Amino acid sequence: MRRISKTFGVVKALSDADLKVRRGTIHGLVGQNGAGKSTIIKVLAGMLKPDAGEIVINGQSVSRLTPANVEKLGVHFIHQDRLLVPTATVGEAIFLKNEPGFGMFVNHRSMARRAREMLLQYFDLEIPAGTLIQDLTTAQQKIVQITRALAHNASVLVLDEPTAALVKREVDSLFRVLRRLRDDGIAIVFISHYMQEIEDLCDEVTVMRNGTDVGVVVPRETGIDEIVRMMINRDVGDMFPKRSSAIGEPVLKVSNLQLSGHFENVSLQVNAGEVVGITGLLGSGVKELIHCLFGLDKADGGDITIEGRPARFATPVSAVSQDVALVPEDRRAHGVALGLSVRENISLASLKRYSRNGFVSRSLENEAVDGFIRELSIKTPQRDALVKTLSGGNQQKVALAKWLSCQSKVYVLDEPTVAVDVGAKVEIYNLLNRLAAEGAAILFMSSDLLELIGVCDRILVIYRGELTHEFKAGEVDSDRLLSAASGARGPADRSAA
Repeated sequence: MRRISKTFGVVKALSDADLKVRRGTIHGLVGQNGAGKSTIIKVLAGMLKPDAGEIVINGQSVSRLTPANVEKLGVHFIHQDRLLVPTATVGEAIFLKNEPGFGMFVNHRSMARRAREMLLQYFDLEIPAGTLIQDLTTAQQKIVQITRALAHNASVLVLDEPTAALVKREVDSLFRVLRRLRDDGIAIVFISHYMQEIEDLCDEVTVMRNGTDVGVVVPRETGIDEIVRMMINRDVGDMFPKRSSAIGEPVLKVSNLQLSGHFENVSLQVNAGEVVGITGLLGSGVKELIHCLFGLDKADGGDITIEGRPARFATPVSAVSQDVALVPEDRRAHGVALGLSVRENISLASLKRYSRNGFVSRSLENEAVDGFIRELSIKTPQRDALVKTLSGGNQQKVALAKWLSCQSKVYVLDEPTVAVDVGAKVEIYNLLNRLAAEGAAILFMSSDLLELIGVCDRILVIYRGELTHEFKAGEVDSDRLLSAASGARGPADRSAA
């Protein structure tokens, strides 16, 4: 892709951007949200027509791409959302629009046999071809998507955030598959916000910033810090901004909380001005604990107090009324209303603050919304732009701004930096520091162990439904945290909550 340009109104999404991927390589594509990654991929997918530029695939210059003919040219896309029919069989999903048959009839026996052979050949994986897609793991569904591309003679695979919903074991399995395909001569474009994955997997990386490419590097030689510097156009320095806020009196206190089948006898405390991390493996009960603290699940027993007052969270509405805010992990499904504007989303949970005599004061609302847009560097053409038009990282910032607008006492953050770029992460960390400095109590749930160490004052570990460990962030490393979360270490002495 040479000198690709694309403009939306007054916004120049791409400006003379290049992307060159060699056969038999894994090529990373990185950049902050809004840097142009999604736009250049949509141009390659035939979803957007470029204003200028040239596209060459397997030596053939292509004047017009469409979603239909790009696959015929050998380019296939593995999207972050697994666009598979849940009730289709594995064989049907792999050979969709390419079914083996005779005349008008599909040869189901041949389709099942060929699907099984391909899964064994490429991935050494035994999945009965009659298995339904909905019965597969997330990683297996990714493999079915890739197998479908190979069944259509793919020469280029484009993977958009393929590991966002995978656990480490599944990520390792996917990477083995991608390396095998690379060695077979497939060209792979790998888009990810996880810099360690980029360094471990990719042969080359194109870095994008402000709608154009700013360099192609070999990550193992250049290193992560230099790639990040190219992305944000400044030295990373300390990835985790220092916080100097004093820790005050207890705000959130949980005593012997339990939810049958998920966790039991969990006690913890978060003080004013403190950021407390909490983590646990999938199925540990940490997610359900977070839900109970916001009224999404109802605990079977135990007590919760806010500033010494008993709190009962029967519903999220009751949690909000008692000064608790939750920023959920799935921002598109639960964090923002995609069909509403940036302004409407930010003020949605705090309209009373902008109301006078039962009517919303638009001037007060606009003033507050504009302040959040500036503070969080939300990239939007205007406050009334629809949230669905923003990048994922900017949607996450809108979700944060919505709860900031409430001026809550307790903030529960569930994986707030998942699938956002490093620049946006630093802005979110700065925001946490600001909230802590203002006396908020913050419970920060994350599966990124380095992030927990860099951001939090203390870190709690949930293992098989029990709070087994408590560490001071400056006295623990990621290996010890992972050992605790996986049960490799015995329970440690916990300091008094």
